[in-house]
Amino acid sequence: MNLTPDSKVIIQGFHEFISENHIAQMKAYGTNLVAGVQPGYGGQELYHLPVFDLVEEVVGQFGSIDTTIICVHPYQVLDAALEAIASHIRQIIIISAGVPPLDMVELLRKAEAGETLVVGPNSPGIIVPGKILLGTQPSEFYTPGVVGIVSRSSTLTYEVARELTQAGWGQSISVSIGSDAIVGSSFLQWLQILDEDETTEAIVLVGQPGGGSEEAAARYITEAIDKPVIAYIAGRQAPPGKTWRQTGTLATVVGRPPNFGTAQSKITAFEAAEVPVAERPSLIPQLLKKAIH
Repeated sequence: MNLTPDSKVIIQGFHEFISENHIAQMKAYGTNLVAGVQPGYGGQELYHLPVFDLVEEVVGQFGSIDTTIICVHPYQVLDAALEAIASHIRQIIIISAGVPPLDMVELLRKAEAGETLVVGPNSPGIIVPGKILLGTQPSEFYTPGVVGIVSRSSTLTYEVARELTQAGWGQSISVSIGSDAIVGSSFLQWLQILDEDETTEAIVLVGQPGGGSEEAAARYITEAIDKPVIAYIAGRQAPPGKTWRQTGTLATVVGRPPNFGTAQSKITAFEAAEVPVAERPSLIPQLLKKAIH
């Protein structure tokens, strides 16, 4: 994984999910944005970026690319991502929301075969505070430090970062894995990445109703993670049987227990794994202090 200011980054598509302000913010943060890709716009300039028709044209001019940020229409995501994989781009961040699940299944098969890390869809991306911003996360909430954040939410990721920063806890890496029904990299992968990261001393995991990824993460923490983990689960007051729009499509499956996918199911799993669970984001710094000291 290459998450340094030297990483060469491109943007595929300039759909509604990304704006000129986001691109300006990435550049101001020091992200090495080299080009955009938008078929039919080759040779032009958009948002002060040179634009190419194809990813392979960018590679031909700038050499190997480390990361692509995909912001095309959700039904075009699969084609864009496969084009990136064919050009040997090993980090793909999908900002677009609502990618068809079967498209994601195909993409993940191809990504796994090529050892490509996929973040998203429906993700604001990754930030390494003080070093690189990949996506639409608001950098003003972050400061360099030792706490890694991995989240399914978008806005809650920023809220947790802000609470940590205000309490004097800087962050090492913050990633939103995305909140579509099927996403690329999982809680488990990022827990392992943060556990092995030399800068990270503790991990904050932010979950929400829908699916069973938090329960799987709780089991994995017990089995494989050495660093302290603090959890926060949104949606405690969500009505039974209701699911969040982005995550609910796979949460109601025949044969599942009645509480499958609920916030309480996730909280129970973390408590069983002896992972402290914050009742609200403002309490996360206190639990971190207890866990680390």
